[in-house]
Amino acid sequence: MKYTDEQRIEKMIAKTEKLLDYLSENGVTREAVLSQEPLRWTITTPLYNIGEHAYSLSDEYKEAHKNIPWAKIAGLRHRLVHDYDDTNWTLMCAIIFDVLPGFLQDLKNL
Repeated sequence: MKYTDEQRIEKMIAKTEKLLDYLSENGVTREAVLSQEPLRWTITTPLYNIGEHAYSLSDEYKEAHKNIPWAKIAGLRHRLVHDYDDTNWTLMCAIIFDVLPGFLQDLKNL
């Protein structure tokens, strides 16, 4: 199914909110992410979805909203999918805990 840019943004907001809610409601810490592979699997699925929607936004939409690093978001998805075994989980923790809350607000501001 082909989604509009606005639908993709809504889906990205929903996935980001669900992921952040899961982390908060379950008291997930950086240490837990670094030590528990099943937890990392749980975290990567929404990140795949977010990255795929970011990748599939129209070039015009991405150009109109350059303040969001669309290519990096899509690249994170590609890296997780195609090079999962070499994922730097310390960096992923920084993204999940430090970057995602601001990213969610940026999406909501669109």
